[in-house]
Amino acid sequence: MALPKKRHSKARGRKRRTHWKIAKSNLTSCPQCKKAKLPHRACGSCGYYDGRQVIEIKIKEKKKKGA
Repeated sequence: MALPKKRHSKARGRKRRTHWKIAKSNLTSCPQCKKAKLPHRACGSCGYYDGRQVIEIKIKEKKKKGA
C-alpha cells in the first residue's frame, strides 16, 4: 500500500473534505394524512402506502394524573 512521502497541511486536507456534506433527505407529503414522509416508504403516522393500509398503527393513550 502506498504511503505519502510528505505530510499534507491541515488546509490541504480540509480543502479536500469540503464536499463531504450530508445530503438533505427528500420528503413528500402523505396523500392520506398530509404529513411528511420519505418517498417509497409507508407513512409512519397513518400506515398507508400506495393507497392501502399496510401497517397497523397503535394509538398511544395519555395517562391522567391524580386518579
